[in-house]
Amino acid sequence: MSKTRGALPPGQVQTNKFPAIHTGPIPTVDLHSWRFRIFGMVDQEKSLTWDELIQLPRYDTTSDAHCVTTWTYADNHWEGVAFHTVMSIVDVLPEANFALVHAENGYSVSLNIDDLLREGVMLAFKHNGETLSPEHGFPVRLIVPHLYFWKSAKWVTGVEFLAEYKPGFWEQRGYHPHGDPWSQQRYRE
Repeated sequence: MSKTRGALPPGQVQTNKFPAIHTGPIPTVDLHSWRFRIFGMVDQEKSLTWDELIQLPRYDTTSDAHCVTTWTYADNHWEGVAFHTVMSIVDVLPEANFALVHAENGYSVSLNIDDLLREGVMLAFKHNGETLSPEHGFPVRLIVPHLYFWKSAKWVTGVEFLAEYKPGFWEQRGYHPHGDPWSQQRYRE
């Protein structure tokens, strides 16, 4: 059985409803002015409109969501664009080892590039056949199924490639830099 689907990591309890947890207000997003920015350690910065992003090759996957607060919501079907597809439209410099994914309300999440390139990592537009609700990240949510769900940022607006680790919103507040639920990496030591 896969570590990312079907089994519960240590300390997790399965829930039958999909909680919507966030800090700050739910943003109102205008798709006509919304942009997804790819910047930092790339050969040339790129900014995609909503229409350009959704024209990229589609990707779908099913995964479990494991929250650091100990709930797991199983069998989520996500539709959107694979993260490796997004990375393929720019040349990421070889010195880049990390990414800071930016979102509305000043939210960000830090990931290493190897985590972003894993199977199942994507920018999702739909959840279980429906357009993402505002509470769950409309219009775009990052999905990183092998890490705790705080790494799956809502309301994503861009990715900044970096040479060195830079903590994101929750990492600055004591959460673990990596966040592997199978190793119970909830909080920084």
